[in-house]
Amino acid sequence: MFYGHRPAAVAFQVGLLAIDLAAIAYFLATTFVADAPWIRAVALALGILLALELLGRMLAHRHLMHFFDNGAAFVDILVVASLFVSALGANLGFLRILRTVRLLRSYNVLGRLKGRFPAVRRDEVVIRASMDLAVFVVMASSLVYVTQRGTNEKIHDFVDALYFIVAALSTTGFGDITLVGSTFGELLSVIMMIVGITLFFRLAQAVLRPGGKVLHPCPQCGLQRHDLDAVHCKACGLVLNIPNDNA
Repeated sequence: MFYGHRPAAVAFQVGLLAIDLAAIAYFLATTFVADAPWIRAVALALGILLALELLGRMLAHRHLMHFFDNGAAFVDILVVASLFVSALGANLGFLRILRTVRLLRSYNVLGRLKGRFPAVRRDEVVIRASMDLAVFVVMASSLVYVTQRGTNEKIHDFVDALYFIVAALSTTGFGDITLVGSTFGELLSVIMMIVGITLFFRLAQAVLRPGGKVLHPCPQCGLQRHDLDAVHCKACGLVLNIPNDNA
């Protein structure tokens, strides 16, 4: 169920992804609500649920010792721990977003959908870039919210943090919201602006780039993207055989 390719296994894996997305939605929604016992109770319940899922996935792995070879398992442990810490009162719930990033990669949800929906296969690069961009913006906004709430009078909820991040990443810099905390706030602002010049604009370009391209690696030179109706590779001239979904 955790690593299979049958329809039931795929449905189970998509269900796990839905749980993670629901956890993120819960975290964002609770930024507008004052701290209450029921919030900590939900965090504890989520922590127990995800800990059981992590244990089941670990036991289902073919090589138990190899389960920790990559960093994904340690990210999962960190996120589950953050939920238990959140249940004690410390707001570290934004780390759950890291777990969703791992699920999107290791379970390859897009890979499953790509085999069934031609539109997903055609726009896979744009969809991946959109997800990467959305996850990064939410993570950065969550970091600002968690570190600035209570000390920065201009950041009351997640929307305020999101507004600052978008202004910083896009290098717009309205200046109506700034980070406090002397050196830490200044360094975080600098990092966001540098990332905005590099990663943010690159992801945004991938999302907004006009279509007309298909992901089909050339077996000779390795060029990844070609025109939908390409017959030859533009880099090396090799004859291509790009599948046509409309044929």
